[in-house]
Amino acid sequence: MTNRPVIVDAIRTPMGRGKAGGALSNVHPVDLLSQVLTALVDRNGIDPGAIDDVIVGCVSQVGEQSATPGRAALLAAGFPEHVPATTIDRKCGSSQQAIHFAAQGVMAGVYDIVVAAGIESMSRIPMGTARMGKEPYGEGVNRRYAPGLVSQGIAAELVAAKFSVTRLESDEYAARSHRLAARVAASGGFASEIVPVATPAGTVTQDESIRAGTTTEGLAQLKTVFEDPALASRFPQINWQITAGNSSQITDGAAAVLIMQEGTASRLGLRPRARFVGFSVCGDDPLLMLTAPIPATRRVLERCALSLDGIDHYEVNEAFAPVPIAWQRALVADPERLNPCGGAIALGHPLGASGARLMATMLNALERSGGRYGLQTMCEAGGMANATIIERV
Repeated sequence: MTNRPVIVDAIRTPMGRGKAGGALSNVHPVDLLSQVLTALVDRNGIDPGAIDDVIVGCVSQVGEQSATPGRAALLAAGFPEHVPATTIDRKCGSSQQAIHFAAQGVMAGVYDIVVAAGIESMSRIPMGTARMGKEPYGEGVNRRYAPGLVSQGIAAELVAAKFSVTRLESDEYAARSHRLAARVAASGGFASEIVPVATPAGTVTQDESIRAGTTTEGLAQLKTVFEDPALASRFPQINWQITAGNSSQITDGAAAVLIMQEGTASRLGLRPRARFVGFSVCGDDPLLMLTAPIPATRRVLERCALSLDGIDHYEVNEAFAPVPIAWQRALVADPERLNPCGGAIALGHPLGASGARLMATMLNALERSGGRYGLQTMCEAGGMANATIIERV
């Protein structure tokens, strides 16, 4: 392929709890991302002035994240002023979409070296801040989907009901996420993807979100958080099971992926770590909202003429436990290959940064295991999903 895009590096910050007092909560989001950009160019020895663009995923583009955070971050990192940046929002998949756009730009011949990144400081810009109390849909959507769309939490309950996922299964899955993440962390498996973050309180080097002692029995004691008697008649199939314990954690974090033309990597003496095999993005039922990873996966596999059995690692964002469980059931996927390093339930889900975080984790895991292909997909608000297949080289 002419202008073949390759991944040279993929890194992330530690995950900090997204609340006051969290490990990264006293770092401005621009400064958080700038530290990742600095680490990315330093550890690869590239001239930041050679970067054609910095494409940054960010969901809550208000307040401290409002002024094109990628542009502000690269300036804070000391990059030359001629380096541009843009910010995109495809909700939870924002930085996965940034990766797609970056790679596709290389394929089109308009980029030589590009950074795809993501940032979300959920302690400083809480989820939902951008709405400012306003109704976001308008008459047309509300008329089409009367009596109305629902929150992601209610959507997760609907997915659980549709795919016959029980509360016990969700709690077992959540405990598994923490167990696997704790095992990888203890063995040093995350070390190659995490870059330290300097904060006023000291340097943060490890994820704050993993709870190694999490058990199914402990999770069973948590109360459901979305139960709403007013919806009982509309959705009699719901058995109410989503809790804080079987949902993704609210976190602060940033991540970045260095993508370039394969020949450029060779010229610079850099080793490509993976190549892109295929991309897809599609929509699904906006009421269920969280099921689009299923058709997105089918589409990308068909485009690449691959079967799921031929994929060594599946990274499916753990927005809520029923999401990867439903994906696994619908596609009859090997559960042992599904999020083998844990996922957002243990590592957290810093919205705009999660797509790049998943890529960093998947790439490093493929290198540790010797696997060849990895597939990443994640549900997105509005009933959308991105899916990406990479090949380790």
